Amino acid sequence: MSQYDRSISPTMGARQPVAQSHVRQKAPGPVRKFIRTPKGAVLFLLLGLMLIASIHVSDRPGVVNIAAAVAAAATIDAFVGLIRKNKRIFPDGGIVTGLIIGLVLSGTVHWQVAALTSAIAVGSKHLLKIRRKPIFNPAAFALLFTLLVFHTGQSWWGDLADVPVFLLPLLLLAGYVITARVNKFPQVLTYLGTYFLLLTLAASLHLGNAAYTPGDAMRIPLVNAALFLAFFMLTDPPTSPAHYGEQVTFSVLAAVVSVSVYLLFGGLSYLFIGLLVANASKALKTWRAGA
Repeated sequence: MSQYDRSISPTMGARQPVAQSHVRQKAPGPVRKFIRTPKGAVLFLLLGLMLIASIHVSDRPGVVNIAAAVAAAATIDAFVGLIRKNKRIFPDGGIVTGLIIGLVLSGTVHWQVAALTSAIAVGSKHLLKIRRKPIFNPAAFALLFTLLVFHTGQSWWGDLADVPVFLLPLLLLAGYVITARVNKFPQVLTYLGTYFLLLTLAASLHLGNAAYTPGDAMRIPLVNAALFLAFFMLTDPPTSPAHYGEQVTFSVLAAVVSVSVYLLFGGLSYLFIGLLVANASKALKTWRAGA
C-alpha cells in the first residue's frame, strides 16, 4: 500500500497549541487602581502621616478635626457631583482636602471650625474657577481665610514636627512618592531651593524683624511646614502648571512671596500667601491664553 493511501489523522499536520509560558495576571482591583492614581496615592500617604503623627499624645484631638473636615468636604463634593450628574461622584478630592485641613489645624480648634474650613475649601474649588479649573488650592485658600477671619490655630501637626526626629524621613519619603506620581520634581526642588536660599541670604544680611528671624523659618517646626506645603499643596495638579518651565517660574514666585511676607510680617500665613499668589498668576496666564 502506498503511503499516500494511508488514512491521515485529523490532527496530523495541524499546529499544536503552544503551552503558555506564564499565567495571565489577575486584573488589579478597584482599590489598587485607586491607589495608583495621584489622588489615591496622596490620600493614603496623608492617612499614613496622620497615624504616625497621632502617636503624639497632644495631637490626638486633631484626629477629631480630621473626621469633621473630611465629612464636611466629602459631603459637599458628593452633593455637587450629584447635581452636575457626574459619572464618578466618589469625593476623593474632598477627602484629600479635608485631610490636609485637619493635619494643619491645631487640635485646640473646635471641630465645627474644621468643618467650616473644609466647606469653604470645597466651595472655593467649585466657585472660583477659570476654564473649569479652580484658581486657588482649596485647602490653602480656606486655611488662610479662617486664619485671618477667625484666628484659627494652626499647628501643622501632620508634618511630623512633634514626633521623634528620626521619623522625619517618612515625610520626605511620602513627599518623594507623591512628587514622582504627579511629575512635579522641577516644581518642588525649585521651590525648596529658592525658599531656603532666600532665607539663608536674609540671615547672612540680618534681614527680618526681631520676632521673626530667617533662621527660625529653617528650624523645626517651620521647616516641616514648608516641606508639607511643597509636597502636598504646591503640587496640586489643577492649580499648578504641568510644563517644566512653567513649574520653575511658578515655584520661584511662590517662594519669593512667601519669604518676603515672612520677613516683613512673620506669622503663619506666609506659606499660604506665596502659594495663592502663584496660583493666581497661573490662572491669569490660563485666562489670557483662552482669551
